[in-house]
Amino acid sequence: MLKAKTRWMVQSSDETLIETLIDNLSITPLVASLLVNRGIHSVEEAREFLETEKQSFHDPFLLKDMDKAVHRIKTAIEQNEHILVYGDYDADGVSSTTVLLTALRTLGANVDFYIPNRFTEGYGPNEAAFRHAHEKGFSLIITVDTGIAAVHEAQVAKELGMDLIITDHHEPGPILPEALAIIHPKQPGCTYPFKELAGVGVAFKLSHALLGDVPTDLLEVAAIGTIADLVALHDENRLIAKKGINQLKTTKRIGLKALLKIANVKMDEINEDTIGFALGPRINAVGRLQSADPAVDLLLSEDEEEASVIAEEIDLLNKERQKLVSTMTEEAIEEVETRFPIEDHPVLVIAREGWNPGVVGIVASRLVDRFYRPTIVLSIDREKGIAKGSARSIVGFDLFENLSTCRDILPHFGGHPMAAGMTLNLEDVDSLRERLVEKAKNILTENDFIPVTKVDVSCNLEDISVNSIEEMQLLSPFGMNNPKPVIQIENVTLANVRKIGSEQNHLKLVFSQEDCQLDCVGFGMGYIHDELSPSVTLSAIGELSINEWNNLRKPQIMLQDIKVDEWQLFDFRGTRNVDKLVSSVTTLEESIIVTFEETTHDYVKNLGFEQKAMLVKTKQDALNLSVKNKHVILMDIPSSLDHFDALFSEGKPARIYTVFQQDSDHFFSTIPTREHFKWYYGFLLKKGSFKLHEQGKQLAAHKGWTKETIEFMSQVFFELEFVTIENGVISTNSSTRKRDLTESKTYAQKQMRLELEKTLLYTSYMQLKQWFEERFPLDAPVGV
Repeated sequence: MLKAKTRWMVQSSDETLIETLIDNLSITPLVASLLVNRGIHSVEEAREFLETEKQSFHDPFLLKDMDKAVHRIKTAIEQNEHILVYGDYDADGVSSTTVLLTALRTLGANVDFYIPNRFTEGYGPNEAAFRHAHEKGFSLIITVDTGIAAVHEAQVAKELGMDLIITDHHEPGPILPEALAIIHPKQPGCTYPFKELAGVGVAFKLSHALLGDVPTDLLEVAAIGTIADLVALHDENRLIAKKGINQLKTTKRIGLKALLKIANVKMDEINEDTIGFALGPRINAVGRLQSADPAVDLLLSEDEEEASVIAEEIDLLNKERQKLVSTMTEEAIEEVETRFPIEDHPVLVIAREGWNPGVVGIVASRLVDRFYRPTIVLSIDREKGIAKGSARSIVGFDLFENLSTCRDILPHFGGHPMAAGMTLNLEDVDSLRERLVEKAKNILTENDFIPVTKVDVSCNLEDISVNSIEEMQLLSPFGMNNPKPVIQIENVTLANVRKIGSEQNHLKLVFSQEDCQLDCVGFGMGYIHDELSPSVTLSAIGELSINEWNNLRKPQIMLQDIKVDEWQLFDFRGTRNVDKLVSSVTTLEESIIVTFEETTHDYVKNLGFEQKAMLVKTKQDALNLSVKNKHVILMDIPSSLDHFDALFSEGKPARIYTVFQQDSDHFFSTIPTREHFKWYYGFLLKKGSFKLHEQGKQLAAHKGWTKETIEFMSQVFFELEFVTIENGVISTNSSTRKRDLTESKTYAQKQMRLELEKTLLYTSYMQLKQWFEERFPLDAPVGV
């Protein structure tokens, strides 16, 4: 066996609908299955999903308060009022600010932007910033990607005589701010057909309404915020992302070109990963470590030299952010392991003074990856008496809902079911931890703490081709609610397996199924090489891709997880590195070292594995030792086949490692024939008596036998009562009855030992595996 690292949740499929899509859209079974498992219910829905770029954007005026917002903004432009775009410091906020600023400047607005400093002001609108804006002469503030929780700040704006328009997408609370207009698809009374827009999506809709036409030149920026903010990539978000990525490939924005260059991204290779792993993290890094203003300046820059300088600064900040995250993650892990063990804490609330509040969200994600618990990471500011932090969750625990029950100690918090940000008083941190731990204990089960991998479809190797993988790209861009397809392949064998990489820490396999083969690469999974037996049948999950090398294109799967449901045999007969084998195997869970001889048992004890070494001297010893679903190392050969049958009586082990060390080799020692016995007995009859110790060696030399052969035949005759042996002298009995050699215990054991050695030491791998299969109970499958 080989257990999977996660729970594989394979989606069920409507086979009838799949066939319908194949027939009507002329697509491969693989892509048809993926569409159905993404919630497609008809041919028309599938066609719309595949042909996203042919769709049109929803009317922006379907958003509640859009007409009021547009009227007020256009009045401000006509009267040359000073407008402030108030943004947020993450990639969504920076993109939102850029989109609305560009649209307003296109209309000739007198506009500027303000993004609060994460460290000195925290998230969202704040009273001091609003008062400063009033002093500077701003009469209209438009928030982007923030503001839905700014109840107090809205009242401040009203008292100061400034109009406030809020555009946001974060979860609305029970009380909404008293603003001139709120543009939010999830607010009560809003009938907009799509509710999952990112902050930049809402800003894009406002820009659309202001400009009259879809601002296609802003799609590339809108795509950055949409993908980086991990919103659901379907409906209008999918349209923004797909059109934006295509536009990004030919962007004329000097700042974006500079950032793509420093990230070593080729323009023709730009896709959603470019945003998710190259652009998004770099833009986010600015606001995580300092003021986010340079990120906006870069996206708006029209000067190549300026853009190049800013891009280099941003890249350096990103590298600094990476180092910071690494250090803080190590410290956070130490906090968990020493102070808040996961056995007692189904929710982790980790706080420490001096942590950079700009990267606590990333650290929280790292802790979720490691411990798979809902996690809040807080940075303590003792001078102000507060803690600022971010939270990340797991399936089954709604962060926003559960944090909402703690509003009395969370004066500032907002977010989504899977992520949130917050500020609270230092003295309330313990209370927050206690409350959330108690809630999690009532909500989450043991099964919830096993990571989940959602598998889109299970297929055979014959379904995988270059053509089907290329066709899968019709489902892109991939992201939240439209993830890269995870494919399950079942019941494949291994045509080849080897470790690769300079440190041999990666895995290269070739799967085989009937007449088909598929290359497989598992990065960082080299350790699995030693956990796969030669004839194993396995299942795997991963992402399909096309490997191009020397103008040859082949399908391959990038391995994510692997499992083996059957028992496995690992053949180490004749190994010289027994110490190394035992050391490596005994680190595995549920491993047992079985010995049948005292000398072998002592040897294993001397290696330092006394606790796992089990000595089986009798059949009852074997019956008392449960090896079902264990990893069993068979160090030597038993004296009786009954020991093996008793050992496996309860069921199959998960794995068997055969070593079969022995001091003497019975199979290649001489076993006397019946003619040998006949001659030797005649010799004894003539002699009457014979001194074994003094004359046995001479007789053996005379006959070309070994001394052990003489001793063996003598013992057999003794057990059959043909002779007596006293003080080393063997004498024939005067009266004997006819008996067969097999009635001698010594003779029978010798024969049995020979057969065992022949089977266990000198058979092929497959013959040995089949022999073990025959010993296992028929009604005890592995893993049950």
